[in-house]
Amino acid sequence: MRARRDALFLLAGSGSADLALRFTQVALPLVVLQQTGSVAATGLAGGCAGVPVLLSPWWARRARQWVDSGSRLAVLAVVQAAALAMVPAAAVFGLLQAWVLIASGLLLGCADALSAPGRSALLADTGDRWGPDRAVLLLTWQDGIRRVGMVVGAPAGALAVAAGFTDSMLWVEAGAVLIAGLLAIGIVGERSPDVVEAPSIRGSLAGRPDVLYGWIARGTGSFTWFAFPLGLSVIGAERSRPGVYLAAGMSGYGLGSVVGTIASLAVVRRFSPAPLAALAWTLMGLCWIGMGIWTTPPAIAGVAALSGATLVLGITAISRVITRSSTGAERRALLSGQTVVVNAGSSAGLLVGGSVIAAAGAEHTLVGAGCLTAAVALAVLVLRRNTAAAQSAPCQTAIHVRRDRDHHPGRAA
Repeated sequence: MRARRDALFLLAGSGSADLALRFTQVALPLVVLQQTGSVAATGLAGGCAGVPVLLSPWWARRARQWVDSGSRLAVLAVVQAAALAMVPAAAVFGLLQAWVLIASGLLLGCADALSAPGRSALLADTGDRWGPDRAVLLLTWQDGIRRVGMVVGAPAGALAVAAGFTDSMLWVEAGAVLIAGLLAIGIVGERSPDVVEAPSIRGSLAGRPDVLYGWIARGTGSFTWFAFPLGLSVIGAERSRPGVYLAAGMSGYGLGSVVGTIASLAVVRRFSPAPLAALAWTLMGLCWIGMGIWTTPPAIAGVAALSGATLVLGITAISRVITRSSTGAERRALLSGQTVVVNAGSSAGLLVGGSVIAAAGAEHTLVGAGCLTAAVALAVLVLRRNTAAAQSAPCQTAIHVRRDRDHHPGRAA
């Protein structure tokens, strides 16, 4: 019963904080633009927040092992809330400048680099106490709740901004993050042993090739993700229907991801996780191609729903490999590595995405992104199969030798 309660508190805290983040994604650019008058400054906080996460494999190797309890997660929540509150507080006093946005982003990014994988590891540890395969169940529901927030949060934030609560939305996120941290107090994960050398992300991958293969497929999908939101936004603008195509795609994607969350665990239990993940991202690539070919809102909504369902299957499959093959310090290292892969891929994609769409066109970019995603996923599937075959060959040879000796003892002598 205690494990169930802890899981509920962690999921509730994660869901509320993520929903508040969706509010802020609508409100923050407007506050910055109003206070500074600079379009370039609107992305400073978010861009700076990504830098510590991308550099975390180097600076956070030992620090991530410190986050092994709810109380320590709450300490990071206080830091996150303070970083988030810097922007609306500066706006109140008319002091919002570029350096405030940079400082807020860097501080928030440092805390996020530790808290995000730390919360996931703590949730997985809670699942281990609950029962077999409950760890991957809880991680899957955490991801599902986040995707529901993606669908619900942006429209709700837009309504709040329209009602005049723009500045209030920034305070709401700071409060939600703080509450999420307080809900985790008292929850204990698997303590990291006091070792001289904390496990690195690369070292934790040793003996876990399926995790690496899954990361390659997921990282490629994160890189090509830009084609979906940016591409649909451009298509809508070019056809004088701004927001219509993106709304159709995001609504379908959100619905599909919720359905995929419900079905994913049953599917993952019946198939090998690594091939399933590769096939999932192959299907997602085909969905990008479909959206580039059939560019009507109903078609985009249907294909996006399929992409949302397949993406959740891929994520659940990788989570199952991680939770079943690792615990404690190595699990925290692997979950941190997964966060870096996703953030690095999506950041790189967004960095070049606008230029690619401007040069090739939104429809062609969707098709190209889909081809790249599917090709890499299929290559991963083939590579894994060849590696497995090469590893099994010596074993088969040894078995035949032993059988030959058993049948011909004189020859063996």
